[in-house]
Amino acid sequence: MAATKLRCVLFLGSTREGRLGLRVARFMTSQLENRNYQVDVFDPLELKFPLLERALHHYKDRSAIPAWMLECEAKVKAADAFVVVSAEYNHSIPPALSNMMDHFGGSLFGYKPTGIVTYSPGIYGGMRAAMQLRSFLSELGTLSVSNIFGIPEVHKALDEEGSPLNDHMEKGADRLLAQLDWMTWAMKNHRDKHGVP
Repeated sequence: MAATKLRCVLFLGSTREGRLGLRVARFMTSQLENRNYQVDVFDPLELKFPLLERALHHYKDRSAIPAWMLECEAKVKAADAFVVVSAEYNHSIPPALSNMMDHFGGSLFGYKPTGIVTYSPGIYGGMRAAMQLRSFLSELGTLSVSNIFGIPEVHKALDEEGSPLNDHMEKGADRLLAQLDWMTWAMKNHRDKHGVP
């Protein structure tokens, strides 16, 4: 199994000026790649998802969908797992994150696990957003693993390139990814053998 690459889409939620989430996304991408994942990063600042007026599965004429959105849809469909990297906006989920993920139908997320990674410059590590993400993700059809990787004082935990500045980072990522690996393989093996309902 270790020789087979699992595919993961990492959703980065923040678009704020001076955002710290890019550090977290770089760190988590490196951690996932070290575990033999192929990672596609969906950054709303780069991809420029429009304000959701019509989800991709609501288009009657799929030729009207921009090619880059179809490429993103294919990556979500091919993914074996997801990682959501989220800041906390007003004690909630960033609108850019939910807007981006809502472009894709629940069938693309179904029967695949998600790891939740939250962060903040304060001491709580984005945990209020994490609690809301559990509900949001389950309604999309992707169940989050029980461990949440919260990163308090993120500006002290990672440098601008995403390199860890303390022991908490690799230990916290390892706990989350150990669960994600197990669930990803279990769900993938079952999907491959039995399909989905």
